[in-house]
Amino acid sequence: MRKAFSPVLFPAVVFLAVLSIGNLARGQTPTAMRNSTAQPPSQVTRPDSIQESGLYGYWNNMSGQGRAGGALLGKVAVEGEPLLWNPIVISVICNESTAYNTATDAKGNFGIILAPTATEPDVKRLMETKFEGCTVQANFTGFHSSSITITQHHLRDEPDLGTITLSRSGGRAAGTALSTTIESAPVAAVKAFDKARTELMDQKADKAQRDLEKAVQAYPAFAEAWYELGIMQKAENSGDARGSFAKAVAADPQFVLPYEQLAALDAQGQKWQDVVDNTTHALSLNPGGTIQTWYFNALANFQLGKTNEAESAALKALTMDPAHTVPNVEQLVAVILAKKGDYAGALSHLRNTLSYMPAGNSAEMVKKQIAVLESRSGGAK
Repeated sequence: MRKAFSPVLFPAVVFLAVLSIGNLARGQTPTAMRNSTAQPPSQVTRPDSIQESGLYGYWNNMSGQGRAGGALLGKVAVEGEPLLWNPIVISVICNESTAYNTATDAKGNFGIILAPTATEPDVKRLMETKFEGCTVQANFTGFHSSSITITQHHLRDEPDLGTITLSRSGGRAAGTALSTTIESAPVAAVKAFDKARTELMDQKADKAQRDLEKAVQAYPAFAEAWYELGIMQKAENSGDARGSFAKAVAADPQFVLPYEQLAALDAQGQKWQDVVDNTTHALSLNPGGTIQTWYFNALANFQLGKTNEAESAALKALTMDPAHTVPNVEQLVAVILAKKGDYAGALSHLRNTLSYMPAGNSAEMVKKQIAVLESRSGGAK
């Protein structure tokens, strides 16, 4: 059984906020990694919706009704590489800031989709207002991404953005999201590895796991196979996952992905210095980091009493996640600011979380957090 995460209780002014920070520390996969785009809870599935008909079906349906502009579509290709096991994060960059994140599906396809808002129910106009002139690029450690500029033609006539190409960075990058150990793996190990991916795509998880085990038995230095085996073991709450991630790191210290997974397991076990060590190492390999790496780093530093380091990391995570796909980040920022005595700043972030948080227990807890802070700060706005 997986050990439940139990947050450390802080002084009364902040402990209510801390109670809600734990989903990621329990090792749960962020929404952005489970779905290509997180849909707002208020969006109801309609017969002509994206959820019902798929991206291309949705576009064709909207175009036929003269309502084009509800989605932009694209694909990612990695030079010299087959289809990948894991999603690739796609970012829309506007004025040098991340305005939107999504992720590829198993075939490398992605969609950029906005839901209507209370102030702008016309999705086409909303897309034009937010994204015209912005650039789209992929984020994949150790690789350079081409970029595509979103034009009026894309928004009004042709939703297909084309293909974003990822090519290995010049020279040997500090870190990489693809281990080079596959290049020296024997044919039998690579064959088992590729077979496991196909089986996983076909939802044959048991067979996939057996073939990954065959791959690492045939080639114990197969870092990617160890990593994917660890992912499957982690999903089963297996205690073997840590060992698999550790073997992936030992086989290829520049393979960045296992460090984040080790940090997640360490956070689950409240091994905060280990979380800092693993996230710091991941950031040395990939200085840009990921939302999850910065979040774990912030959480661990806060638990260790290093509030300045925690604040810096949490703000980086928040800046990278405009859609709040990792739901705990802004609440963590609020906790840190409250700990530092910045009640007005903490209240601002907590109030903002209510603008995107669905109604329910979590929202009610945030309201209680706000009430506690308001009582301490004299009702600061």
